[in-house]
Amino acid sequence: MVAILKNGAGPAVLLRTELDALPVEEKTGLPYASKVRARDDSGRDVGVMHACGHDVHMAAIFGTAAIMARSKDGWHGTLILVGQPAEETITGAKRMLEDGLITRFPKPDVAIALHVGNSLPAGKVGLGPGYRFSNADSLRITIYGKGGHGSQPNSTIDPIVIAARTIVGLQTIVSREVKPGEVAVVTVGYIQAGTKNNIIPDQAELGITVRTYKPEVRKQVLAAVERITRAEANAAGVVREPRFEHPEATDAVYNEPALATRLEGVLVSALGKGNVVAEEPGMASEDFSYFTAQGIPSFYFSLGGADPQKYAEAKATGTNLPANHSPLFAPDVDPALRTGIAAEVAVLRNLLAGSAEDLRKGMVARSDSK
Repeated sequence: MVAILKNGAGPAVLLRTELDALPVEEKTGLPYASKVRARDDSGRDVGVMHACGHDVHMAAIFGTAAIMARSKDGWHGTLILVGQPAEETITGAKRMLEDGLITRFPKPDVAIALHVGNSLPAGKVGLGPGYRFSNADSLRITIYGKGGHGSQPNSTIDPIVIAARTIVGLQTIVSREVKPGEVAVVTVGYIQAGTKNNIIPDQAELGITVRTYKPEVRKQVLAAVERITRAEANAAGVVREPRFEHPEATDAVYNEPALATRLEGVLVSALGKGNVVAEEPGMASEDFSYFTAQGIPSFYFSLGGADPQKYAEAKATGTNLPANHSPLFAPDVDPALRTGIAAEVAVLRNLLAGSAEDLRKGMVARSDSK
């Protein structure tokens, strides 16, 4: 969904919300808890809830749009409101671009997004320059062996043993190949092989996620995963090379430093200094990066969603509140929603206050000065 709000000459600013939910049965007990059920891609009957807080994002953008539409004397330019599907499968932004998002509609000078979570109490926002979320690469690797009877392993090439050696070998990539101080994660999320205890199967499948920040580290780690997997398979004498599939990938979310510095001051003015928190980057993924890969400077910030009292109690006891994707995830709607709307409105009014040329020049000048 794309909505265009034009108000004379000026910059074009994109504000995105996600539209999708997750196959999670809600267990919050709230009066508005989701009761929806659906069929997933495998045909299973599953519960559906906004376990990542996208309903808060949608409500915020609706409130922000209403305020901007009713206060056109306070800004000028073009506001592009985007409702993006399929963020959870990191495919929606890419598909919107392929469908002509920045050719059928004005190309933004800046793109903005936020995300609610329980890492901050409601009423606060978190931000930082540079990397915010990591590159994410999903890998599916099939290792081919030679099946046979479990009592006669000598007549087989056991793909489970190859997979086990491969998994252990992959753990050395971050510890022994990536330069200390660089950021990388290699996680084997599943191994699927075999049907019975006395049968050696003819193949095993590994599901892997790779997380990095820098493009050169990403390239290095992905190459190492393939190299180690092939080496372990060849060491076992396989007659068929492993198959590598790359079903999902998205780039890192990167906040233009000059833009982040500018908007930090805006948010401090709007929300108060104590309500704007510096945050470390995380290793989660976000396909918002597809928009910024088009040469669009971005600003992505966090919205506190935790009940302030429960947040304080959790901090005091060293416990964790239910996080995003939990069936118990329930942002504190007020003040989280009010804060989200106030933050978005303040950011948009600031960016839509001058000319597009001045906005672009300002970011270049600040970046050069750093």
